[in-house]
Amino acid sequence: MTRTLITGATDGIGKITATNLAKMGQEIIIHGRNERKAQQVVEEIKQDSGNENISYLISYLIADLTDMTAIQEMVNDFYKEFDHLDVLINNAGAVLDDTIVKTKDGLEATFALNVMAPFLLTKLLLPALEKSSDGRVINMSSATYRQAKPNKSDFNSFENKSGQSRYGTSKLYVILNTESWAKKLASEGIQNVTVNVSHPGAVATNFGQNSDNGWLNNLVYKIALKVMPAPENGAITNTFLASDSGVEKISGAFFDNKKKQIQPKISVEEQQLAQPLFEYCEKIAAQFN
Repeated sequence: MTRTLITGATDGIGKITATNLAKMGQEIIIHGRNERKAQQVVEEIKQDSGNENISYLISYLIADLTDMTAIQEMVNDFYKEFDHLDVLINNAGAVLDDTIVKTKDGLEATFALNVMAPFLLTKLLLPALEKSSDGRVINMSSATYRQAKPNKSDFNSFENKSGQSRYGTSKLYVILNTESWAKKLASEGIQNVTVNVSHPGAVATNFGQNSDNGWLNNLVYKIALKVMPAPENGAITNTFLASDSGVEKISGAFFDNKKKQIQPKISVEEQQLAQPLFEYCEKIAAQFN
């Protein structure tokens, strides 16, 4: 049975993805921040999917993903209970307010949640993924990567005063790190673990509804909730990448919201940031082994 861990799975696209995969008979481990809500969602997924093989231990799954120590503790708890992992879906992410928030680890909160959390989870859970015959890591990006304003001397984007722009930049970094992870695994001869990135498309979820990014961006998110496609559409590609045998050997690729592999539009200058970005993330992650 395929064992899948999905971050940010108590709502929206993550919850729908979890339900879809549970219906396929996968063993699902969800992550959330709120214990009561997570318990409720687990019961809802069991009922909606008809799959009773959903493994849920609160101590393993409740963590603030902007806190690197909390991620480390969650992974430690995972290893106390499980011997392997087949699929890691780094679904959790957010667009935050224009106001800069620094985490206790000294990271800008958007960077911590959208970039470092998936990076650290991938690094710490890699030994479990290597025990799978078909280990898969799926990272969530967004078309907003085209709005990125990357800065090699400020990967955290502390100097960027726009929450929306910091979000777009973080999603560019997710793409670059995904490509770097794929190259690293290949160079180390790890052929049974793939790393790919997906774009869910714009769908009607609560994403961005509580952030303050100026009146125009706020209005766009409010309108999107009313006119965008159903959130089920946003889970199509993640469900596909987590279950389809046709992508078993594909790694370092970008898939759009229609399950199609495409080439992201990344400039030469942006691509040159891939190695220093990966090294920067490695340096931070090394503190939490």
